[in-house]
Amino acid sequence: MVVVDSNPSDTGTIIRVRGPLQLRCLLPSTDALLMHPVISRTFENLRSQVKSESFVLAVCNSAVIIWPNKGVHAIPEEISPDTLCEDLQRWIKTDEEEYVGKRSAKKKNKRSSVVNVVNLRLMMEVTKPGPQPAPILCRTVQKSHFLSAALPMDCVVHAGSNDSIKVACERLLEALIQQLCDMEEMTLQHMKETSLLLPEPLHFLLPEQKGLVTVVYPTGVPDKELESQRKELHQRFELPDDRPYFRRANAYHFPNEPYKDGYLRNPHLVLTHPTVENGKVYLVQGIYSYHHYMQDRMDDNGWGCAYRSLQTICSWFQQQGYVEQPVPTHKEIQQALVDVGDKQSSFVGSRQWIGSIEVQVVLDQLLGVTSKIMFVSQGSDLGAKGRELANHFLTEGTPIMIGGGVLAHTILGVSWSETTGQIRFLILDPHYTGGEDLQVITDKGWCGWKGPEFWDQTAYYNLCLPQRPKTL
Repeated sequence: MVVVDSNPSDTGTIIRVRGPLQLRCLLPSTDALLMHPVISRTFENLRSQVKSESFVLAVCNSAVIIWPNKGVHAIPEEISPDTLCEDLQRWIKTDEEEYVGKRSAKKKNKRSSVVNVVNLRLMMEVTKPGPQPAPILCRTVQKSHFLSAALPMDCVVHAGSNDSIKVACERLLEALIQQLCDMEEMTLQHMKETSLLLPEPLHFLLPEQKGLVTVVYPTGVPDKELESQRKELHQRFELPDDRPYFRRANAYHFPNEPYKDGYLRNPHLVLTHPTVENGKVYLVQGIYSYHHYMQDRMDDNGWGCAYRSLQTICSWFQQQGYVEQPVPTHKEIQQALVDVGDKQSSFVGSRQWIGSIEVQVVLDQLLGVTSKIMFVSQGSDLGAKGRELANHFLTEGTPIMIGGGVLAHTILGVSWSETTGQIRFLILDPHYTGGEDLQVITDKGWCGWKGPEFWDQTAYYNLCLPQRPKTL
């Protein structure tokens, strides 16, 4: 296990090295007592390779190559062991997506504050300069089992603003050696006869400035079968045992990597908090996807806003590791309501609206998640619900679905003053019909802070407040 000594949100640079190391060995038999020492020696050979002069690190999207065990020799030659890690950015060609159109200075500052990530490729020199001896071929006839696997190495270290390449390379080598030790332990523990489970390194960002932690799991083993290992990790890092931190869905998402499903995550993070006298901000905790009209090749404009709000909530439970099933479709939501007897079979495939009560029922039916319902007789009373909403985001941290009349929205937080009662609501609007353009969504208020006047002052509202399951 590798613990990175800083939070990725801190200033500095995250150095990440990835690449395969080939595990190859001949096993004399399927007897564990005979196999395990051979596999251990093979892992020891891999650790020796990482320490050898043939070990090479290539900076992705650049011509920079570093030999960390040759006195940190690098090309181009102007790069020296004392070169600062953050200066490596000069040689990297990026195709980072920029916002379209003009951006305010505040948004530029928000974007520039994202941590720098330098990606490295792990490689080995195959040949050496100078004349090479002629190859010698030997043929041996014997019965044995050949074990071969590509170990997916993935290590990260944090480099402060004054850390040199030499310092970062020393930390990387230590991290790689430790990861090989963790992979060896995992491989021997889960090996059955001559088949092994490929190790899977994952990075987890822990709360309270504990930093990034790298854990090796066996590929193909579901989270529910790794509970004892997670309990040990919770105890080691003094984490509460009523919420997950080390499930695969909790793995840290590096800021320079796009999400493969195309949905925007946490668009509210680029917003500036509103000014509320003596107020505090209470926000959704964790990661969610923004679901809105016209996504997934589904024309639900005019009737699907509550479905989309429910999908956003489901994405939160999925991405916090509470559930493994994908975000439900409209038809799956409708079928769940039919299955519990809430709707007739003709409801499936229809364009009928749903409300907060139906959202509560579906969360329970599909995810096993319970919810509280808050009833508000008229929109003008929502401004007085600051204490209840602030407490929800402080203790549960889940998105809230609010339905009133024919409209549904998602509440992601509140800025509330206990002394004055002044309040503003952070709203994620599912009625948006455009593409996944963060600038448009935030500039046009589809995700933004709203005052109490945002609500229909005479309409009644029901709020669905999902509760966190107590599990790790």
